Amino acid sequence: MYIAFEWVVGTGKSTQSKRLYEYIQKKYPDTPLEFVREPGGTEIAESIRRMVQWTARKEEMHPLTDAYLYAAARVQLMQAKIKPILNQWGIVVADRCFVSSLAYQWYAQGLWIEKVFLINRQALLDCLPDVVLFMDLDIEVGLSRTFDADGDKWEKKNADFFRTIERGYREASKHPQVAPLRENIDASGTQDEVRQKLLNALTWHRLWNMFSLADEAHG
Repeated sequence: MYIAFEWVVGTGKSTQSKRLYEYIQKKYPDTPLEFVREPGGTEIAESIRRMVQWTARKEEMHPLTDAYLYAAARVQLMQAKIKPILNQWGIVVADRCFVSSLAYQWYAQGLWIEKVFLINRQALLDCLPDVVLFMDLDIEVGLSRTFDADGDKWEKKNADFFRTIERGYREASKHPQVAPLRENIDASGTQDEVRQKLLNALTWHRLWNMFSLADEAHG
């Protein structure tokens, strides 16, 4: 199973994805399991991450360059980490996936959506997430939180940019290749409250019945 977390910065997706990974690791210690983040997750993909999100440059990166670099990091991660785990009937928990490219490179940066899909098609190796958890949270709340300690070029954008990204996620979620994967999560509340919402959603998801996570979480 391949579970991805998405939405705008500051919504708790990184925290909750790591907590879900730790939960599964504890509950099923013998199950092949991997936690990954995009872009990154391997030596090469992390190098691409630094290149594409580096802030100390005068030259502005073209959206198409962004799209290809993110896809390059994605294919490296897919080949090196995600596919091997899935081939063992294991579980991958991912902080972001290809949907980020739809919100950012398509909606916010103006590339044609089918162009973004085309660029990513080979990177994905015909392997879409089984579920994408959309961590929906008021944009002002998200922007008030502390972001990646390393910082990146996106986090230097203003609130209007992230409102555009938020709309991008909502529009991308309607795409026929994304809609069947989507689970909307109300990301407001304490970390434990949000965690319970995630477990409930995954329990009822058609691919997650075998885990009965919500029953244990309530116990």
